[in-house]
Amino acid sequence: MERLTTSDGRTLAYHRSGSGPTLVCHPGGPGFSSMYFGDLAGLGDELELVLLDPRGTGGSDPARDPREYAIADYAADLEELREHLGLEQLLLLGHSHGGVVGVEYAATHPGRVERLILASTLARHSPEQDAAMQQAVEARKDEPWHADAVDALQSELQGDFADGQELMELGRRMMPLYYADYGERERRHVASLDGDSLCVDATRLWEKELWEHFDLRPLLPRLTMPTLVIAGEQDFITGPVSAAELAEGIPSAETVLMPGVGHMIFVEGPEQFREAVLSFLLAGQRA
Repeated sequence: MERLTTSDGRTLAYHRSGSGPTLVCHPGGPGFSSMYFGDLAGLGDELELVLLDPRGTGGSDPARDPREYAIADYAADLEELREHLGLEQLLLLGHSHGGVVGVEYAATHPGRVERLILASTLARHSPEQDAAMQQAVEARKDEPWHADAVDALQSELQGDFADGQELMELGRRMMPLYYADYGERERRHVASLDGDSLCVDATRLWEKELWEHFDLRPLLPRLTMPTLVIAGEQDFITGPVSAAELAEGIPSAETVLMPGVGHMIFVEGPEQFREAVLSFLLAGQRA
């Protein structure tokens, strides 16, 4: 683990591995550390990965104020990281809420992003996406884990947790909804999160105030850099509906929809995810 000190005196932690062009990766939640990325489908074989622990997660200090978990706050931390790494421009990947941060950052600092990957993310929680989510949850009602996962999801939305450990346990219980198929590989991924703790303040602000109201569509035309929008066809929360809305608003967007895959695309379809990312980032450089 490596660290930097921000301009306001906080510590931000990140994890560096692999070799090749540097890809900075921002995880989702909000409230998750980069732990759930694992080896990110083996991208470190051809890229240097810099996996950020966002404020309040992993080895990173919490924000000074519980309200400083807005989208722009996370984007400001990305700029601190870029300066610390000494990179003129970023290859940037944002997954889930990290993609929301990626849009904000790239729109604010378009000259600082060489290529942008928006993975399993969205510009807003649209009525169409909400309908798709409800339909997807209902379609899996016969799964043995369904009732417990839905109960955990409702508890999270209602803020029914006392600390980061309780919130993490709710996250583990609802995780089956995030995969297209909850098989052995997916169960191992959930088990790999043992010991992690989620950021309560970040989750509460997002669920209570931001989720229903944020709308990044006005920012999308500013994303003039090459952009890959990649999502699972069976992602119940940021699926094809959300991917299409992003691609429609971004001038230079390329879209990849992964069949038979849910929200955790690098876990469920690692080979296809890896090939899509490397083809996009290393266009013209691979033999």
